[in-house]
Amino acid sequence: MISTSAYALAQVNIARLKYPLTSPELKDFVDGLDPVNAVADASDGFIWRLQTDDGDATELRVFGDEWLIINMSVWRNVDALKAFMYAGRHRELLKRRYEWFERMQEAMAALWWVPAGHRPTVGEAEERLTTLRELGPTDAVFTLNSLFPAPGTTTPAPPAAPATPPASR
Repeated sequence: MISTSAYALAQVNIARLKYPLTSPELKDFVDGLDPVNAVADASDGFIWRLQTDDGDATELRVFGDEWLIINMSVWRNVDALKAFMYAGRHRELLKRRYEWFERMQEAMAALWWVPAGHRPTVGEAEERLTTLRELGPTDAVFTLNSLFPAPGTTTPAPPAAPATPPASR
């Protein structure tokens, strides 16, 4: 487990909408936002999430693109983020992502360590995604499949668990 009181894990993921947020095709996604955000807010290891006064971030734009939406949060460590991501309501919505969002070839999610108390900005998230797209995973920005330890720690990050167990032979 990667954890240090001096650093927390920032995550960003963006998605290109297939339909307007007000469309019937996105109703299940939009209706799921508040419940999923409530679960995140109450999760062990959750620290912060990007949101407007309305309680979500769907009004915020990233890379100046009206069809891209952003989700950004800060967690105590990788294990806390993964525990939230792959369980419950979030997992249910995650399984349906290609109904609502375009499949993209470029990196749409990134992780990086931030000093405790730091709240990343949309501009910072754009910079990290751009760096990941141009250079691949580094200690400055990485993915769940290519973890790096927090600065000043020597504990190597464990490899991410596969999405599905390998088939037995």
